[in-house]
Amino acid sequence: MRTILRKLSILSGRSNESWLVLLLALVVLAPSICLLWFMNQAVQNERLAVRQKLVDAYRGHLTLAQEQLEARWKTNAAELDAEAKIIPAAMLFAQQVRAGSADALICFDAAGKIAYPDLPPQPKHEVRDAAWAQAERVEFIDPTNAAGEFARIGEGATNVDLAARALQAQARCLVRAGQKEAAISLLLGPLSEARFRTATDFEGRLVAPNAQLMALELLKGSAPEKVEPPLDRLKAELVDYETPGLSAPQRRFVMHELLRLFPDRVQFSTLMAEDLAAAVVEAQALQPAEPTLRPTRLPGVWQFASESGRVVTLHQTESLVARLRAATMSPTLPADVRVDPLVPGREREGALLSLPLGPKLPNWRLALSLKDQRLFDAATSQRVASYVWIGVLVVGVVSVLAAFALRLVRRQVALTQLRNDLVANVTHELKTPLSSMRLLVDTLLNSQPLHEQTAREYLQLIAKENVRLSRLIDNFLTFSRIERNKYAFDFNETSAASIAESAAGAVRERFQPPGCRFEVNIAPNLPSVMADADAMVTALLNLLENAWKYSGEDKQITLAASAVDGSVCFAVRDNGIGLSPRDTKRIFKRFYQVDQRLSRSGGGCGLGLSIVKFVVEAHRGNIQVESEPGRGSTFTITLPAAGSDPKEDGT
Repeated sequence: MRTILRKLSILSGRSNESWLVLLLALVVLAPSICLLWFMNQAVQNERLAVRQKLVDAYRGHLTLAQEQLEARWKTNAAELDAEAKIIPAAMLFAQQVRAGSADALICFDAAGKIAYPDLPPQPKHEVRDAAWAQAERVEFIDPTNAAGEFARIGEGATNVDLAARALQAQARCLVRAGQKEAAISLLLGPLSEARFRTATDFEGRLVAPNAQLMALELLKGSAPEKVEPPLDRLKAELVDYETPGLSAPQRRFVMHELLRLFPDRVQFSTLMAEDLAAAVVEAQALQPAEPTLRPTRLPGVWQFASESGRVVTLHQTESLVARLRAATMSPTLPADVRVDPLVPGREREGALLSLPLGPKLPNWRLALSLKDQRLFDAATSQRVASYVWIGVLVVGVVSVLAAFALRLVRRQVALTQLRNDLVANVTHELKTPLSSMRLLVDTLLNSQPLHEQTAREYLQLIAKENVRLSRLIDNFLTFSRIERNKYAFDFNETSAASIAESAAGAVRERFQPPGCRFEVNIAPNLPSVMADADAMVTALLNLLENAWKYSGEDKQITLAASAVDGSVCFAVRDNGIGLSPRDTKRIFKRFYQVDQRLSRSGGGCGLGLSIVKFVVEAHRGNIQVESEPGRGSTFTITLPAAGSDPKEDGT
């Protein structure tokens, strides 16, 4: 029952200590978490405050850029109307594209029909005469003869269109006949004359550009001096939007063919615009014309119409954003900020401020942000750093104070637990021998008559209990002095053999009863040690007493002393109950007892081994135990020899 109560007391003490640690942890964590939360809020508020200051400082610049952009698009709508009245549609198209004002244009006439890019010309349903029909029939049978017939038709023609068509057909037949040089001379000679500049074929297309393209196809691979003149002439005609009669489809076709034939020599600045405008027209992707920026039915393409709707500019998203950004550039804009137009439905991360671009650009926004985010960080870092350092300092101080308080409280709890254990052990251990002696004395006093033999046996028992009581009191006093750091050692150079012999002599008489075999093995020529002889004898006696107490009826106890590598080893070996690996790690703790029943029957309170460890460590030595359950134990004390580790004194 006492054992159970003692274990419950130990568990209760540990539980109280755990709750104490948890309480102190909460005392530290709760204010620390609150402080960190307030710090986080303060940092966020500081960042918001700095952000708001920057927004207030730059709002005027963004508003000015917004107003300028809105006014520019409004002016652009009016200018497009004015220019559409005085500039031909094709020329207006080229002018706007080359100026970078738009990616493409679609121009309408006063009746609302598309003026440029115009549709392919309508074929001319002209009746071909008998001579022409005959030449066409012969072309695939006898191209040379056909070339002659087309030449005669051209010579006799009074119509410029018919003459140009005959020359073009003659060149085609010469190519079929293998007379490539003659065909090239015809195409670049007579057909390049100014009188044929506006001549058209039966499909309504200009003859001259197609003729020059045919000549260049035949010249492909020739020397550059032959190719360059006609190529340059044709390129100049294609980019000359004043050329009458050249339709947009024919212009695009010839441009693409030249790019195919001479990709390294040809480049047209308006070709992409031509393709874009044609794609929008063919897909019928235009929305109703309004002087606002609106998406077309083609993905990624936007339209903006003039006030009257006669001109619709087309913009691809990427180039439109670039134009809007360029339009917001202003000398008054601070160098450390940038203004970005935002496509509807998109937002710019990190933007300080955004405003709508106005009725001309619905759903578009203008965002202002810092070019270098480090400017914003620099504006907030100093105050944020002060908050962080204050928080770290406060948390650190609280943690240090909590750790200090925990250490003091744990020490107080340990002392209280130690005092309770000491009182409980002292009370019980002193009560047992005193009760035994009182019982024996009362028995002697009440015996009539008093037999000498009985009295001697009782007195021997009383003496035995007295020795046990003295040993307990000595251990308690030693433990008390150790705990109060009042235990003093008197170190002197002492013979290790004499220490072992003194310990053996103190127990030899007790270890002589039947069933006990006590051996002492002291190696010859043992070196001396710097030690307190009495303290070391006490340590060995404690080990010998434990060997006696924890051995059975057939006791085999050995005390050995030997020298190993400059050290002196004292070993106490027994054949007792042994120790488990768990017990070997805990037996040197104060008040720890392996078997409470043996401790009660043999006496002891769990202080012996803790005193032994204290004495050995004070001598700068160490103690080890080797044991297995049921096979006994061996305790080995190792002390440095006097010559290897001298120690003059100690406390």
